Amino acid sequence: MVNAEKSRPGSGLPSTTLTLPGDEPTAAALITAAVEVMGTHGYHGTSVRDIAAAAGTSPAILYHHFGSKQVLLATLLDRGLDMLIAATEQALDLAGDDPADRLRAIVEAHVRVHLEAQRESFLGNSELRALEPGWRRVVVAKRDVQQRIFDRVVRDGVRRGVFAAPHAEDAARFVTAACTSVAAWYRPGGPLGPDEIIRRHQEIALDAVRYHR
Repeated sequence: MVNAEKSRPGSGLPSTTLTLPGDEPTAAALITAAVEVMGTHGYHGTSVRDIAAAAGTSPAILYHHFGSKQVLLATLLDRGLDMLIAATEQALDLAGDDPADRLRAIVEAHVRVHLEAQRESFLGNSELRALEPGWRRVVVAKRDVQQRIFDRVVRDGVRRGVFAAPHAEDAARFVTAACTSVAAWYRPGGPLGPDEIIRRHQEIALDAVRYHR
């Protein structure tokens, strides 16, 4: 008798944060497989057949659910940014009125997503260039939404005299770039745990905006 769990599409693959509760199971398996295979070999080093095989299905099924490898990649990047924006907005909503607390909150949210969804974040950052222009505009627009959250928090802190950065938006971009980079270098089990990495990035962010302590 065939074990039902082993025969389920995508069984045996590491889970991903990019599947949603309402996903059809085979579509979810293809998303999971795409994160694993593209994360290892890159978009151009991965074929439709590679993804389908990892998901335990066929290329025809992938085309049925997503239409192309390009649409599948766009889905991954789009969902990743939706997750990041939602986490950051929620953190900001709960942070209160103090500019320093607001900056600490969005830094924590941004860094934590990039640590907990490291493969997904690294894929989103490294494979944006593989998107065709139409899809790239959609994803870049969402990246801009995330950046504008940081811009607003820093500008508000400068306006209120809590931060002294002479170039607020440059400082905000510096902070988001530093927070994003953790997906490229973080190693689970390394000398720094997630909470310490977040704390250090909060301090770096406050230094970058010249916080008056």
